[in-house]
Amino acid sequence: MGTLNVRTDEAMETALRALAGETRSRSEAVRHALLRTYEAMLIEQAAADAERLRNDSDDQAEMLAIQRYVGVAE
Repeated sequence: MGTLNVRTDEAMETALRALAGETRSRSEAVRHALLRTYEAMLIEQAAADAERLRNDSDDQAEMLAIQRYVGVAE
């Protein structure tokens, strides 16, 4: 496992306090935020891929399966 050093400013400190609250450490809050951001990025990429596939009728079933998997469609 690696270590990451980050310089924080007042806005970052405020965000860290809010994310950590009383139940998480600062490290846990940062890990949580990074993983949530990464998850959002993957969902955004999958949605973009699904939109590209929408124009190809042969791949519509696969597109729907991907959207359901990432929670974009029901």
